[in-house]
Amino acid sequence: MTGTPIEVEGEHLLLFADKAMYWPERRTLVLADLHLGKAMHFRRAGIAAPPRIESANLDRLDALLQALKPEELLLLGDLFHSRHNASWEAFVAFRSTFPHTRFTLITGNHDILHPEYYERAGLRSLPWRDDGPFHFTHHPTRHERLYNIAGHIHPGVRLLGKGRQHLTLPCFFFGGSAAVLPAFGTFTGVSVMHPEPTDRVFAIAQRSVFRCAVPGT
Repeated sequence: MTGTPIEVEGEHLLLFADKAMYWPERRTLVLADLHLGKAMHFRRAGIAAPPRIESANLDRLDALLQALKPEELLLLGDLFHSRHNASWEAFVAFRSTFPHTRFTLITGNHDILHPEYYERAGLRSLPWRDDGPFHFTHHPTRHERLYNIAGHIHPGVRLLGKGRQHLTLPCFFFGGSAAVLPAFGTFTGVSVMHPEPTDRVFAIAQRSVFRCAVPGT
């Protein structure tokens, strides 16, 4: 499994088409916004949602963990979409298959389960995390000295063709003082970003990650 390299604050990171980032020096896999349980939450409300979404997300995560063998999985919030349902038990069973990997959750606005659920699942939950030059949060924020890496926004980039056609793709967004990771979950949608000339944007299409030209560069 090969990632697209990027250097941020002197650290070498790898970006993967499965919407995850790997920090080799710390042997840490970082991703945001799985929104597990969302499909079941919608179905309970009478809204149609594909039943295989949940297992497909865990299959992708399993492939990343098997290939990279990180010491830690750092989840930047919105791990679980809403109240407890059977999808949580599926995640607990999944987590038990990686006993030698630390699972750390930076809690997001959708992470409303009682802390006992996270403890029983073997997750350490924190409101934020500082490590090296990075300030990890769920909501993008500004830190007086550290580079913020967050989720929440579900960033996307709109690509324009010569014939006025356009395509919106999920992306990794690296600004001057903060980065936003794409939503790992497949049932999440995207929010189109409006980059400045100094920003770096990496779009995700099928099985590839590629840097996009930013207007003004």
